Amino acid sequence: MSSKIIPKMKKAEINKEYKQTVQPMGVYCIKNNVNGKIYIGVTKNLQARINRHKFQLKYGSENVPCLQEDYRLAGEDNITFEVLDRLEPKEDMGYDYTSDLIVLHSLWVEKIQPFGDRGYNDPNEVIKFLV
Repeated sequence: MSSKIIPKMKKAEINKEYKQTVQPMGVYCIKNNVNGKIYIGVTKNLQARINRHKFQLKYGSENVPCLQEDYRLAGEDNITFEVLDRLEPKEDMGYDYTSDLIVLHSLWVEKIQPFGDRGYNDPNEVIKFLV
């Protein structure tokens, strides 16, 4: 069994290219399929944020207490994750997507109204997790 060693220069180029790659970003939802409640979130890295929610829910450290409790009651198989909308990257590598993502999130929250009996979002809360 042979292993290939990546030359140091090539490895540095690969790392630089990875860091410059814009990750898929946008709005996602977490849905409780038992009671129909939804949480709508927004992030600059969809896969990382969804993975973080899954980890936090599994280990009891989710930052949305009602969602954490319902996850415990409904079970992992009854909680689903879905990407609602993606934000397309701009050609400008230095572009800050924060305000675009906040607007996109606001549109989805306004459309779905995930508050009270319908969801886990707090209508008075500013976006906390734009990671």
